[in-house]
Amino acid sequence: MMAKLKAFEELEFLSTINVGLTSVANLAKLNKLKKLELSDNRISRGLEVLAEKCRNLTHLNLSGNKIKDLSTIEPLKKLENLKSLDLFNCEVTNLNDYRENVFKLLPQLTYLDDYDPDDKEAPDSDAEGYVEGLDDDEEDEDGEEYDKDTQVVEDEEDKDEEEAGEEEDVSGEEEEYEEGHNDGEVDDEEDEEDAGEEEQGQKRKREPEDEGQDDD
Repeated sequence: MMAKLKAFEELEFLSTINVGLTSVANLAKLNKLKKLELSDNRISRGLEVLAEKCRNLTHLNLSGNKIKDLSTIEPLKKLENLKSLDLFNCEVTNLNDYRENVFKLLPQLTYLDDYDPDDKEAPDSDAEGYVEGLDDDEEDEDGEEYDKDTQVVEDEEDKDEEEAGEEEDVSGEEEEYEEGHNDGEVDDEEDEEDAGEEEQGQKRKREPEDEGQDDD
């Protein structure tokens, strides 16, 4: 399984909790890895691999493994950026002056089992800050995608409204044209009626005159 991680060289966080690991010998080179969760496995040795392949580690969780003595974790002193180490539920924690000796062995550490050398608990921002940072990045990306999607929808709605407005304008012009055309037809009809009445009046006027001529 570890060998398959070669395809993920850009990883910054890796969790392999309770998967039955007995060694990290097959771990791929992950130069960008910063947080590694290996808790509740059966690792008892071979941590020098981490110093060789994960040089930028800042957080390492080995709690619940088979680590019995300080010599097992000694290779970790080569991890110059290591800030937090967890060894909860490992037999090594039962040794006399365990905490004091670990801080001497690994002077780069700020927190051991979530406490500093003065027994002050690590704030959440330090213990989980890296993971929260990743979550924030993901939320920002989701927010940007949401904004883009929203903008696309709004643009489409604006376009639909513009098209609807244009259709209304065209319909209005057609209605005005039809009304004007109908009014023109009515006016023509009225003119024809007036002309007809005038012609009839002239005809009637001529008829009496014609009768007078007949009498002569």
